[in-house]
Amino acid sequence: MTGTGDGSLRSPGQAASLPLARLDAFRSHTMISFDLHTRQRLPRAWILVLVAVLVPGTIYGDVRLAGIFTDHMVLQRDRRVPVWGTAAAGEKVRVVLGKQVHNTEADQDGRWKVTLAELPAGGPHSLVVQARNTLTIEDVLIGEVWLASGQSNMAMPVRRCKDAQAEQAAANFPKLRMFTVKKSAQLAPVDDCQAAWQVCSPRTVAGFSGTAYYFGRRLHKELGVPVGLINSSWGGTAIEAWTSLDVQKKDSRLAPVFAPWKNKPGPDRNRPANLFNGMIQPLVGYGIRGGIWYQGERNARSLASARLYRHQLPLLISDWRKRWAQGGAEDFPFFWVQLPNFKARVGDPNPVTSWAVMRESMQLGLKTAATGMAVTIDVGEARDIHPKNKQTVGHRLAQAALAMAYKKDIVPMGPLMRSVTIEDSRVRVQFDHVGDKLVVRGKQGAGVMGFAVAGPDKVFYPATARIDGKSVVVHSGEVPDPIAVRYAFGDNPAVNLFNSAGIPVAPFRTDDWKPAAAP
Repeated sequence: MTGTGDGSLRSPGQAASLPLARLDAFRSHTMISFDLHTRQRLPRAWILVLVAVLVPGTIYGDVRLAGIFTDHMVLQRDRRVPVWGTAAAGEKVRVVLGKQVHNTEADQDGRWKVTLAELPAGGPHSLVVQARNTLTIEDVLIGEVWLASGQSNMAMPVRRCKDAQAEQAAANFPKLRMFTVKKSAQLAPVDDCQAAWQVCSPRTVAGFSGTAYYFGRRLHKELGVPVGLINSSWGGTAIEAWTSLDVQKKDSRLAPVFAPWKNKPGPDRNRPANLFNGMIQPLVGYGIRGGIWYQGERNARSLASARLYRHQLPLLISDWRKRWAQGGAEDFPFFWVQLPNFKARVGDPNPVTSWAVMRESMQLGLKTAATGMAVTIDVGEARDIHPKNKQTVGHRLAQAALAMAYKKDIVPMGPLMRSVTIEDSRVRVQFDHVGDKLVVRGKQGAGVMGFAVAGPDKVFYPATARIDGKSVVVHSGEVPDPIAVRYAFGDNPAVNLFNSAGIPVAPFRTDDWKPAAAP
């Protein structure tokens, strides 16, 4: 990127801070001492001349772009895309990209914005912004742009993922780029963030979000277009920190998330809305195809918070969609990772744990239009909340995106329980998203694992199960009159039931009972 007008080369993100830096340097190093308030040492006219020379951005209002617009960026194809920044109030601003020329004027607060017409995938292009000075953003590609957010499992870089060295060595994808938002907790919404788009290479990919990278890599390969990934994530954070304050205040069910903060002033990464303010608001308006989300561990710390998540996830999705204002739900599809298996394996199917309830809450989020879920009940690690296999996670998120956002004729996600019918002493479970058939993966000849049934006493017993077409028939000799069924409803269940696309059946239960005593 280049900048002209004051003889310096700088990025758009640096322009705002330079004038004050120059003034401080002048005060520190000049032999002439003066006071801007009393003007006792230097005539006022001289002061103005010196400031005009040393601080041209203050006098002339250098045009700036928002921090997300940098060299190597990717703009969303086939969609009208806003471009915005700041300049002196009333400054005339011209934006040029290829044959497109857009003219506007900074408002009284110095803000300006233009909207680019739809562009096909391609590039590289140069984006030129002209006012009293000129900014040129180089190597701009047009393609697919996705926002990736969440906590540590989204933030986890490629260098910490499975087969890191081999993956880094093979990461030669110059048309795949990532913008990683700097961590920032703010009490009020801010307008800008500072970072830079990076081109994917064996050198740079080590720091990319693993989940986002493997998601984007599959899209890039299968769609054959440039892909841009905006990674805005922070480990150990709760969903309420990523949702705007006003929508949460309007929902009385969310009162518990505000209670811990009544006597704790100041910004915090888990204070409601603080990460929305600092890490999402600055991105709002940047043209994207949709969002991917890997979060929930923080909110699975108790049964109550895990239950509350079934209200929080749809609220976050609707909040972000309204902020971006790109159209209907189909214009901002949203896909998330259902929490994987974790902790010790327990054979008793009766306990109700917060991780199982969190997965249930996540699945209930699918009632929200244009959403999908990557089932990962088979790729977790019992002793590590940060499983290293992010390749499968990214692949399954991309599976949902390819099927739902790009209308590819593939199964979008793992099988979901559609209906349960009682057939004498047996229970028949039917599924959506089966594909060609249900299959047992793993040890040859093994039966279907993970099912349990309960009768009127509300005590669950492990059950045998067999595949029957696109359904499963479940039975236990201990339960002659079954009224409820569970599948993989625990922290770290043993599972081996998959669809033809190799994606596991999502855990479920048909009851909502309080935990019963074990038999």
